[in-house]
Amino acid sequence: MTTGAERRRELGAFLRKRREQIVRADYALPPVGRGRELGLRREEVAYLSGVSVTWYTWLEQGRDINPSRQVLDAVAVQLRLTGPEHEYVLTLAGLAPLPAAEAAAPTPAPPHLHRLIDAQLPSPAFAITPDWGIAAWNRAYEILYPAIGRVDPADRNLLLLIFTDPYVRRMLPDWEITSRRFLAEYRAEAGPLLGQPSQLALIDRLTSQSPDFARAWEEHQVDRFSSRERRFEHPEAGELIFEQHRLIPSDLPGLHLVIYLPHPTAVARLVSLLERAGRGDLP
Repeated sequence: MTTGAERRRELGAFLRKRREQIVRADYALPPVGRGRELGLRREEVAYLSGVSVTWYTWLEQGRDINPSRQVLDAVAVQLRLTGPEHEYVLTLAGLAPLPAAEAAAPTPAPPHLHRLIDAQLPSPAFAITPDWGIAAWNRAYEILYPAIGRVDPADRNLLLLIFTDPYVRRMLPDWEITSRRFLAEYRAEAGPLLGQPSQLALIDRLTSQSPDFARAWEEHQVDRFSSRERRFEHPEAGELIFEQHRLIPSDLPGLHLVIYLPHPTAVARLVSLLERAGRGDLP
């Protein structure tokens, strides 16, 4: 399947999922069938958006119909999509800027990026590629996830680790919420990559290895990144609280720098862990 065909298929599936989740009463519409209160009919969305039922059906079927931005904007309004969801739809339709040359992250990460990441100590920091491969990290991040240096580079993917590594799952007391939040952000960012072999292989692998991922992927949740609090249950230090931030180096747009700024209660414990690791005292 070509990249364009995969994007159209995802666009159709995403719109269908959102249409099925709509509360009919919010549109002053009565229940349908046997009292079903969720979901608009295709003809209802088409009418509200000012397009033909046939055209909207083709859109959900992923046909190559080249929808205009004006029409997709109308559909987005009627489906009451969020800002990130609206952007996702436009990106899938080829109507928003797509990462082209900048999508290719340098391999390996250049030395000056490593120096920047190391300078964030004692804050854990790492860099991710467009498909969320982990390209570089500092010693504080290795304190949080000691196995990172031993993971095969082909498996060193943030989404893969979140859904398949038991250690990572135990570290996240709010794993159910965090994993879906990460997946929603990944989906928003990975829209332009749909259909590329590496992205298809990652999704296929996660779907086969993680039932939790398979269920969450079918929910088609989309959201943009936002800075927020992160909590970890470290086996040596107990609860560690951070504020998560993400930066994009202007000279390396294919790499995103993620920084966990420690809460004051976590700084001393992080420093102690770093000192112990330097002496070889950690398991």
